Amino acid sequence: MSGSIVVFLILVAFIVLLGVIGTVVMVLRHGRGPKPRAASERPWTAGNLPSVPYSEWRS
Repeated sequence: MSGSIVVFLILVAFIVLLGVIGTVVMVLRHGRGPKPRAASERPWTAGNLPSVPYSEWRS
C-alpha cells in the first residue's frame, strides 16, 4: 500500500472513532429524553379499560 492510502485510512478510522465516541457520550448524557406524563382533565374509558395504567390502579 502506498503511504497516502495508509494516511487516508488512518484519518477515516480516527473520524469514525470520534463519531462513535461522541454518539455514546451524547446517549449517556441525555438518555432517552424527558417522558412527561400525558395529563387528562377527567378519567376516560375505552370499553372496560380504565383511564390509568393497571400498575397505578392497583396501588
